[in-house]
Amino acid sequence: MATVVVAGALAAKPGNGGEAWVRLSWVLGLRRLGFDAWLVEEVDRQAAGVGRPFFERTVEEFGLGSRALLAEAGDARARSELEELAGSAVAMINISGNLRDAGILARFRRRAYVDLDPGFTQIWHAQGLLGDQLARHERHFTVGANLGGGDCAVPPTEFEWTALPPPVLLEEWAPPARPEFDRFTTVATWRNPLGVLEADGAAYTLKHHQIRRFAELPERSGLPFEIALQIDPEEEGEAARLQEDGWAVVDPAAVTADPRAFRDYVRGSGAEFSVTQGVYAEARTGWISDRTAHYLASGRPAVVQETGIPDELRPEAGLLTFSDPEGAVHAAQQAVAAYDEHAAAARDYAARTFDSDRVLGRVLEALDVG
Repeated sequence: MATVVVAGALAAKPGNGGEAWVRLSWVLGLRRLGFDAWLVEEVDRQAAGVGRPFFERTVEEFGLGSRALLAEAGDARARSELEELAGSAVAMINISGNLRDAGILARFRRRAYVDLDPGFTQIWHAQGLLGDQLARHERHFTVGANLGGGDCAVPPTEFEWTALPPPVLLEEWAPPARPEFDRFTTVATWRNPLGVLEADGAAYTLKHHQIRRFAELPERSGLPFEIALQIDPEEEGEAARLQEDGWAVVDPAAVTADPRAFRDYVRGSGAEFSVTQGVYAEARTGWISDRTAHYLASGRPAVVQETGIPDELRPEAGLLTFSDPEGAVHAAQQAVAAYDEHAAAARDYAARTFDSDRVLGRVLEALDVG
């Protein structure tokens, strides 16, 4: 059985069930395809100290305890194990460039970089902030489906970026009962730790700017909206203002703290409503969220900010987009008015677009791994 290694942040994102699913989908999806798939994470000592319990609970819960390695900085034993694993693997898939050790990377026969932050990754590379990290990989994939498109403002790089939808384990996200609309929900972090992104004299907005822009949506639409919002205690006044505008604001630590809780929250929602990091929309990257993919796979319609998704990836129903507050009101009301139609279309679209067998199969084919 051939070994494929997936590198991604898990311990570095403790208590974040949605982010855990991003990495789990790759590893468990590869196992479905018959590979001996491993999850490894390169992490600094401080993050390991905080996140190790979350890492260990998660991999054990999903049967990966013997196929997971947390490589803490300065841990010679872990590095030795990783070197041995790299030498035996047929390929390595590096999610957001988690594995940075040049010596370890060089030991893998095939290396693929998976970009989850289109715009950030390419602009940082152009500014020299990533060093030669991207050049250490033979293949480059991105969830920015419009990257390189004629209307995409992200500067080109010397690498060929292949659009790749987020993989979803469809059997893990089957719609429970017949869905009924009760409220729109989403899961978000108020202030992006990536910071302000500037390119060609322009500064792109961040998630909190976009949330503020659409804050009046509950009142304007007459519909219920809920956000599981990670926000620093010093900025809780912002959460209070959202509540004044009609939002129900809940603590993600109470509802999405592990993969199963996140799944229950998504499947227990009526539909998703979400905005994006500014660059995804303003640069028209065609970004598709893994969170949205999971709502759709659960048979939950998604009303999300327009990012320039190409027409061939845009369904007739199930996924509705908007660019301004007026369009958001219209899209939300439309999703509720024809809810059964959009709910059924959501699952169908997910099965066509995000099925892990198909998505991961494309990666393996590009890496020439059979």
